[in-house]
Amino acid sequence: MPDLASTFVVVLCTTPKEDVSAELARGLVEAELAACVNIVPAVRSIYRWQGATHDDAESLMVIKTQAARFEALADWIRKHHPYSEPEIIMLPIAAGSPSYLAWIASLTGGAAR
Repeated sequence: MPDLASTFVVVLCTTPKEDVSAELARGLVEAELAACVNIVPAVRSIYRWQGATHDDAESLMVIKTQAARFEALADWIRKHHPYSEPEIIMLPIAAGSPSYLAWIASLTGGAAR
């Protein structure tokens, strides 16, 4: 199996509400950019944006894919996301069940790249 840290990743992306996350998640899976997207329906985000501190309720997508698909996935999110600057953060998967990782690979473009 290839180096897992450079092959499989989790991408985090917040949205303004759960139904937006669900719509984006379906699109990512249908486009074979993600094998699975978990939706955490209620997170609270406190952040600085355009000179002001914001405190907003959001939904969080936890997206499983291959590192080689990240740029296409990020481009797709930017095109379909309602935020002008969506959070798109990629984290490496350091280890995982070989059969689960093979499943991710099979749904995101075949063999691990």
